[in-house]
Amino acid sequence: MWNLSTYKDHTALVDEKGEVWTYARLAQAAGELAEHVPQRCLVFSLCSNSPGSVVGYVAFLNHRIVPLMLDRHVERALLDSFTETYRPCYLWLPQEDSTGFRGEPVYSAHGYTLLKRTEERPFPLYDELALLLTTSGSTGSPKLVRQSYENIAANTRSIVEYLELDVTERAITTLPMNYTYGLSIINTHLHVGASLILCPYTVMQREFWDLFAEQHATSFGGVPYTYEMLDKLRFFQRKLPSLRTLTQAGGKLLPQMHKKFAEYARREGKRFIVMYGQSEATARMAWLPADKALEKCGSMGIAIPGGRFHLLDENGLEIQTPHTVGELLYEGKNVTLGYAQCGDDLGRGDEFGGRLLTGDMATFDEDGFYTIVGRKKRFLKIFGNRVGLDETERLLKAHFPGLECACAGKDDAMHVFITEKDACAAVKEFLAEKTRLNSTAFHVLAVEEIPKNDAGKIQYAALEQYHD
Repeated sequence: MWNLSTYKDHTALVDEKGEVWTYARLAQAAGELAEHVPQRCLVFSLCSNSPGSVVGYVAFLNHRIVPLMLDRHVERALLDSFTETYRPCYLWLPQEDSTGFRGEPVYSAHGYTLLKRTEERPFPLYDELALLLTTSGSTGSPKLVRQSYENIAANTRSIVEYLELDVTERAITTLPMNYTYGLSIINTHLHVGASLILCPYTVMQREFWDLFAEQHATSFGGVPYTYEMLDKLRFFQRKLPSLRTLTQAGGKLLPQMHKKFAEYARREGKRFIVMYGQSEATARMAWLPADKALEKCGSMGIAIPGGRFHLLDENGLEIQTPHTVGELLYEGKNVTLGYAQCGDDLGRGDEFGGRLLTGDMATFDEDGFYTIVGRKKRFLKIFGNRVGLDETERLLKAHFPGLECACAGKDDAMHVFITEKDACAAVKEFLAEKTRLNSTAFHVLAVEEIPKNDAGKIQYAALEQYHD
C-alpha cells in the first residue's frame, strides 16, 4: 500500500511528546509486528491517535492482513458482539486495555499488544479485501463496509491530486483513525512522504493548540461540529502562520458557517476546502475547490478526479435539468466492494460494481456543482458520526421496556419523541452514554401519542412540526 522506503529519512509521525518517527522506523516497526501474524487473516485493531495504532494499520495493510478498525474505547458488549460475529484471529489494542480479553499475548511494542485468539475457526477472506469499517457510527449495528486495496489506492491518489499534497505537509490529527475521514488523512500523507502529528487532544483543549504551534502544523480536518466549536472558541482571532489548509467533511456545514470560514481563509491567505464522502466510497466523492468556497457557499462541489455523479428521479431516470432534486449516484474506482453483516460475507467479492446510490438527495447548478438537500434513508450524521434512526429506536425500546418512541431530526440534532414525560431526562442520558456523543445532539420531547397509520407504522411527517 505504501512504499515507505522511498521516504526513509523523512518524518512520518510525531507524537504529543515530540518524539519523531522516520519512515524507516515506521517501516521497521510495521515489519516486526507483521512477523507475528504468519498468515492472511482478520485482526481487530482498537485505534487511537498514537504511533502504536498507526504501526498496526501500516503493518496490516502492507502485509495483506485485514483489520477491522474500531475505537479503542468501544463499548465492551459491542466489541464482544463483533468478535462473536466475525471471529478475528488477533486483537491489536493498547497494552493498558489488554487485560480481561481471552487470548495469548504474542507481541508488545509501542504501547500496544497483539493478542492471538485460538478458540474459533476463522472465516475465509476475499483475496482483494483490505479493510473493514463500521457503518453505524455509534449504535452498534454489525454491518461493515468492505474496502479493497484498489479502493484505498484509487481514493488516495485522487485526494492527493486535488489537495495538491506533497512532502512538506504536516497534518495534525483531529479525527479518530477508525473514522473514514480520519483514515483518509493518514493514507494520503503517508502516500506522499508527509508528516502526521498524532494528537490525543481536541480542538477545545489548550494542549491541542500548543502542539499545533510547536510542530508547525500545516493542515487539519473537521466535521461540522468541529467548525462550530472553533467558531465559539474565537478561532478567527488566532495567529496560525504555519496553517495552509482547512478541510471539512462528515456532514453538511451550515451555509453561514461555511461562509465564515471561507471568508477567514481568503482574508488570511489559506485554503478552506469542503468535501463530501461516505465509507462506502472509501472516503471522498466530491470536493469544492478553495477558489469557489465563497461563490458556491453551501455546495459540496464537483466529483473528485476519476469519479462521476448522476442524479436519478423517482423512476431511476437521469436528471438533466439544473436545480432539480434527485437521488445522488456516484461512479468510481473508490466505490467499495459492498457490505458484510456476518462472517460469511467476508468472502464475498465486488457487489457494488463501481456504482453507489448514496441515499442523499441533491441538486446541481448550471456549472455542474452539486448541493445536498436532504437524505433519503433514515440516518443522521451527529458530529460526524453516522447514526441510524431505526437502530436508535430499537436501542431505546430494548433499554426502556414498554417505551413508545420515534426518532427523527436533522444532522447534529436528533429529535426523540416519547410518550412518558418523566423519562425524558433518562432517555437523553442513555443516548449520550450509549453513543458516546454530546448530549446536546439529542432533543427529547414528550408527546401525547406517537402518530401511526392503520398498519401501525409511525408517521414521521406528522412529527415535523416539532423539529424547530
